[in-house]
Amino acid sequence: MKIPLVYNLRSVTQRPVSTALTALGIGLVVAVFVAMLALANGFIAALTKTGSVDNVLLLRRGADSELSSGIPRDAISIISTSPYIATGTDGRPLISPETYIVINIQRMGGDAFAVANVVARGVSDKAFEVRRNIKIIEGRRFASGQSEICVGSKLAGRFANVNVGDVLRFSNRNWNVVCRFTADGSSFESEIWGENEQFQGVFRGNSFQDVAFRLKDPASFEDAKRAFLADQRIQVDAHRESEFYANQSQLLGNILRFLALMITSIMAVGAVFGAVNTMYAAVSSRTPEIAVLLTLGFQPRSVMASFLAESAVIAFFGGIIGCLLALPINGVVTSTTNWASFSEIAFAFRVTPQLLLAGIIFAVVMGLVGGFFPARRASKLPVIQALR
Repeated sequence: MKIPLVYNLRSVTQRPVSTALTALGIGLVVAVFVAMLALANGFIAALTKTGSVDNVLLLRRGADSELSSGIPRDAISIISTSPYIATGTDGRPLISPETYIVINIQRMGGDAFAVANVVARGVSDKAFEVRRNIKIIEGRRFASGQSEICVGSKLAGRFANVNVGDVLRFSNRNWNVVCRFTADGSSFESEIWGENEQFQGVFRGNSFQDVAFRLKDPASFEDAKRAFLADQRIQVDAHRESEFYANQSQLLGNILRFLALMITSIMAVGAVFGAVNTMYAAVSSRTPEIAVLLTLGFQPRSVMASFLAESAVIAFFGGIIGCLLALPINGVVTSTTNWASFSEIAFAFRVTPQLLLAGIIFAVVMGLVGGFFPARRASKLPVIQALR
C-alpha cells in the first residue's frame, strides 16, 4: 500500500521557510548550470551556423585552420574550372577566393590600449551568393577597387568606428564602412569583410587563405573531395563548410561544458546538504506520524518512497525556480576568444527547452540524493519508540 502524494504536498506547506530556502538553494545551482551550458550552446551554435552543407571550403593541404592556410593565386584558375562548382545566374562559378587575417581594433569607449582581435576577411563579389545566410541590413555592398568594408552586426556597440558612414583605420590605411550585415547569428557577424584584392595588397601578398564555393550537387561532396585531393597541381584539402566550422568549436565548447559541470557540482554539494537538513528536520518533527503510518500497515519501503517523493517535489520546484532565473539570459550577447583563430567572437546565450529539461532533471536528482538518508531513517524507525 502506497502513501498518497497529497500527504507529502501538505507536509511541505507546514515548513514554508526551510522548504523555500532549500528550493531556492537548488534553484540557484540549476540557474548556474543552465547559464553555463547556455554559454557553451551559444558558442557552438554560432560556429555551427557559420557553415552550409551546400558549400565547400578548400584549405592548403594539411592546414587545420584558415589562419594557417595558403593557396597560391595561380591555383584559383584551376579550381574555378571544377565541374562540381555551381554557377550563378550570370553563368559565372559561385566561388570566393578569400584572405583571412586577424587585426586589432579599438573597443568602444576604451583607451588607446583597449583593443581586441577581429577577423578581417577579404572576399570576392560572389561571396554574398556563396554564403546565402549573409543579409545586408544597412548600407550597400563594398565597391570593387575601393577601400570599403562591411562589418558584422555584432561588432556594433562593442567597437569604435564600425557604424555605416564611419572611417575605420587599420594596417596604416583608412577604410570606409559602407554596410552592416547579419548572418543568422553565425561567427561571420563578428567579422569585417572587404574586397579580397584590396585586402591582399595590404595583408597577404599573392596568396589566399581559403576558397569557398557552392556545390552544384550537395550530394557530390565526396566525389569533389576525391577530385581535389587527386589534383597534385593545387595541393588542397576539401572540407564541407558546415563540418569544418562545427569542428572549430569543439575544443572551447568542451572546456565550457567541463567548467559548467565542475562549478555546478561544487555548488550542488551545498544544495544537497540543504536538502538533507530539511528532510532530517521533517523526519524529526513527524516521528509520531511515521509511527501511525507504520501501525496502519504501510510498509517501511512505502514510508521511504514517500519521503523521497517529498524531497523530489521540493527539488522540482527548486528546478523550476532555477530555470526561471536563467531564462532572461537567453539571447544576451557576450564574447570570447575563438581558439582556432585567436580572434574575438560574439554570440548569444542559447537556452533551449532541452537545456531547461536537463536543469529540472538535475534538480530532482539533487533532491533524491539529499533525501535518501533521511527517508531511510524514517523507514527504519521502531514503532514503539516513535510513539513515545
